[in-house]
Amino acid sequence: MAVVNVVNAVSPPRVPPSVPPRVPPSVPPRVPSGPDTRAWYERVLGWAVADGPPLRLVTGVRFDVLELPADAGAGLLRRPGLPTGPVALEGRGMCFLVAPGAADELEGLLDWLEWGGVGLELAARGAGGGITAPEPPGRVRAGNPQGAAVWLRPPEPGCEASLPALPGPGRGRGPDLVRLVAAAATECHRARLWRRTGQPLAFS
Repeated sequence: MAVVNVVNAVSPPRVPPSVPPRVPPSVPPRVPSGPDTRAWYERVLGWAVADGPPLRLVTGVRFDVLELPADAGAGLLRRPGLPTGPVALEGRGMCFLVAPGAADELEGLLDWLEWGGVGLELAARGAGGGITAPEPPGRVRAGNPQGAAVWLRPPEPGCEASLPALPGPGRGRGPDLVRLVAAAATECHRARLWRRTGQPLAFS
């Protein structure tokens, strides 16, 4: 009886093909605003710009910013007959451009309007601050991440003359900062209660 060489009869184990290690998908890098964007703000609008990335618009020079949560800002924009200046969406906040110096008046206005001490999530950016520069109107840069700053009501050359400000000599018929702050405080309060209760509120 023949003796079978078991060692030689067993086929060698199959070596699986080389599989490259799995690499997680890469996140596309944030594309900074190009020189054309900076030129538009500096040369067309005459606004001060700070280097990035991201490129930033300096507040306290040509304008200040009234900042509130996006849901409250949406309610403010829906109000009929309430004039505003340019408005930008920046992350989870909405930025309403107001006249320079308005940021210094916010706390006093809220006290005068009897909103002092209430947690409204209503803030202002003035001298020494800034906001992320959205792409100019009608321009979309490939690779912009979700949540990038965008204009909801874009600026135009000379728009600073009609920014909401306190009434005073030489102000003409520009938007009233007091009225804007009063409406913004109401919308911030409404949005805060809505988040807590899930019920709409009917006050104005």
